[in-house]
Amino acid sequence: MNITRYARVAAILIALSGFTSLPAHAAESKDMIQLQQQVQDLQNAIAKLQQSNDERMGVLKDLVQQTADSVNKMSVVVNGLQLRMQNVQDASSTKNDQLSGQIQSLHDSLDELKARMGRMEKSLNDIQSQQASTNAILNNLPGNSPVIPAVGQPLPAPGASSTVPPGSVLPAHQAAPLGVAVGDLYKSAFADYIANKYPLAASEFNNIITTYPDDNLAGNAYFYLGEIDMKGQKLTSAVKNYDLVLERYPDNAKIPSAHLHKGEALIAMKNADAGSRELHTLIQRFPNSPEAAQARTRLAALPAHK
Repeated sequence: MNITRYARVAAILIALSGFTSLPAHAAESKDMIQLQQQVQDLQNAIAKLQQSNDERMGVLKDLVQQTADSVNKMSVVVNGLQLRMQNVQDASSTKNDQLSGQIQSLHDSLDELKARMGRMEKSLNDIQSQQASTNAILNNLPGNSPVIPAVGQPLPAPGASSTVPPGSVLPAHQAAPLGVAVGDLYKSAFADYIANKYPLAASEFNNIITTYPDDNLAGNAYFYLGEIDMKGQKLTSAVKNYDLVLERYPDNAKIPSAHLHKGEALIAMKNADAGSRELHTLIQRFPNSPEAAQARTRLAALPAHK
């Protein structure tokens, strides 16, 4: 080390200085012995200092090595944690993708189910229309005169059949003859509605309401009058008809649909706040109904809900 080298040089210089002074000052041997002893003491002190430094360097090397080992261990732990976090993130991302796929699959299944229900409803309506047409043919057979004559024709004699063929027209807003079953009137009106004969169907629905205002089918009649108004873009009139269903026939099966279509009519009238309240009312009253699901979708599409 540098300290040992410097010490040796110092000892040699001291010795040389002692030797050169002998001739000049005729130093005695005792002085030489003392000088040698001093040099020896200096060498011993330097050796101890070197040993102490070597020991300290050894301790320092051990500390450095321990620190390096600790850093390496910590690095391994950190890498392990990072790997675990990455695995958790990957697993979470995979689960989210799976959940999104399942939700999309449910939406697709729901859309398919709705389409099937629509086809089933159309088939049922076709059957009802065919049945109504069959009844009309049967009523036109000899000996079976229809109860509801065309406008301007005389009423049938008491005791005649009460079946109402599709297409038979009563004067608008005029009550049907007593003895005509409300179900027959409704079948005829509904068959004309399905056949897109809206003016005729509206007249027949109004006759049901006039003749049987307290019957639950009168609530259906108001609902389909609202539907006819919607198709004709008579939104204000449609809302009034839906309100009549909601207010007068609280047990009617068309209540959820009346809420839904009233809300859509209000939104179409640029009254989004009122339409939104109507849809929220539907969801609150019938949370598990198909109409409530449609209302949630409609609400999500409104600008205020995005």
